[in-house]
Amino acid sequence: MRPLSVIITTLNEADNIAAVMASVAGADEILVIDSFSEDDTRLIAEKKGATVLQRTYQGPADQKNWAIPQARNEWVLILDADERVPLPLWNEIQQILSQEQIEMDGYWINRQNHFMGQKINYSGWQGDAVIRLIKRDVCRYDDKQVHEEIMTEGVKIARLSQKMDHYTFKNATHFLEKMRRYGEWSAKDHLEKTNSIGLVHLWGKPLFRFIKHFFLQRGFLDGRVGFIISVIMAWGVFLRYLYMLELKK
Repeated sequence: MRPLSVIITTLNEADNIAAVMASVAGADEILVIDSFSEDDTRLIAEKKGATVLQRTYQGPADQKNWAIPQARNEWVLILDADERVPLPLWNEIQQILSQEQIEMDGYWINRQNHFMGQKINYSGWQGDAVIRLIKRDVCRYDDKQVHEEIMTEGVKIARLSQKMDHYTFKNATHFLEKMRRYGEWSAKDHLEKTNSIGLVHLWGKPLFRFIKHFFLQRGFLDGRVGFIISVIMAWGVFLRYLYMLELKK
């Protein structure tokens, strides 16, 4: 069995850190990369047996790219604090690591999202997947600030069959602040690709995003929560172009 390192990135995740660590308790190494949390994240993580390294946060891709070489094992599982690894997924990972020869360099893992206490089956989140099980010396993230992903050119990637759980919602204030932050970061990602900002960007694109999530991607089947998700996703698009307008001025 090949040893596994787990990397968890954190900032003020005292409410989450114990649960995410418990879901990967069988790992050979747990590294918590903390952005100088002001709550008990570091204390809890160390008490649960993690090695905690603190580093100033520049962005998700930058933080993870710095963290990956810190792992002592060839195979690394990268998690956010609001994610959990259920037993079926853990067993599948162990089966891969027990193979005599692993042909792949990394693996997509589908995420089962939960929002406001409800499992989300539609709303555009049904195809959510991330590359998180990787070879330490092969895989690195692109330089996006939002929805960063492992670069796949020249890298052999497969997909696991089991899902991880993703509890993205703590409360309304937390999630809206997250969307504000994503809107600001997304503006920087898209700034050079957009010449000018007009009503199409500030009104048309948010409207289309709502239609996409609620109607085309069947958010209405998630009921009231699907409507809330669709509105917030549209709001995030509006914020992107609002921040871009501010940056251009």
